[in-house]
Amino acid sequence: MNSRRCDISIGVSLILLAAFSGMPLAEEAAPGTRLPSTDAIVRGLVAANSQRAQALRGYQGKRIYHLDYKGLFGSHDAEMMVEATYSAPDKKQFRILSESGSRLLINRVLLKLLSSEEEAQTEQNRKTLEITPENYSFSLDQFERTAQGDFYVLNVIPKGKSRYLYRGKIWVDAHDMAIARMSGEPQRNPSMWVSHTEIEYRWAKEEGFWLPIYNESVTQVRMGGKATLTIQYNDYQVTGVNRAGNAPRAGQSQVMPDPASIAADPH
Repeated sequence: MNSRRCDISIGVSLILLAAFSGMPLAEEAAPGTRLPSTDAIVRGLVAANSQRAQALRGYQGKRIYHLDYKGLFGSHDAEMMVEATYSAPDKKQFRILSESGSRLLINRVLLKLLSSEEEAQTEQNRKTLEITPENYSFSLDQFERTAQGDFYVLNVIPKGKSRYLYRGKIWVDAHDMAIARMSGEPQRNPSMWVSHTEIEYRWAKEEGFWLPIYNESVTQVRMGGKATLTIQYNDYQVTGVNRAGNAPRAGQSQVMPDPASIAADPH
């Protein structure tokens, strides 16, 4: 997964936000191997993200944004299909393919969401969004073995006050050292009209790179009501790859244990 794409995706989703939790299917693995330290996991994640960011030069994909509001002003919904094109290091373009539903929600929310993602592309915002020790404190919660894979689950607490930062958990794929899931809430509410927000974000490996595939967010409105946003990502095409970017650089390689030898937390 491109480190910048991961971080920006998280930041953009925090503008609307919400939660969806899952139950792990934990089972015991072969005992005898101790878990790596939190610092070792974070160093491995940062190094692997850097390598993937250097390797991924461009991609295209489609997204379906769906927003549903129920509350004081009745029930309204809107949907927008968008084609997104990314070119390294910081160029992203959107082309709207279709729109339907409430014009108010489209103009005031969905289109602003695209503008916010473009804003998050700036170098200053990218630095703020990165999942690094400069922006977050980490602690190891547990090791999970699920039907989807093996994961180090880390608690993350923001160090700054940026609206793009969040607190919660990340699931780091133990084989690729890539973030596969994020669940949490923003460091601060994005609006005075919001009383509580949580989000769930998921990534998957697409053509060799970890890219976002689904985002579900639910925002509790202070005056009553709830707004639910889902974003589905599909039809990815990787358009540019720097093969040299896949090679580990000096000082970045980390010796991590074989995930199969780690005993999963049964809780």
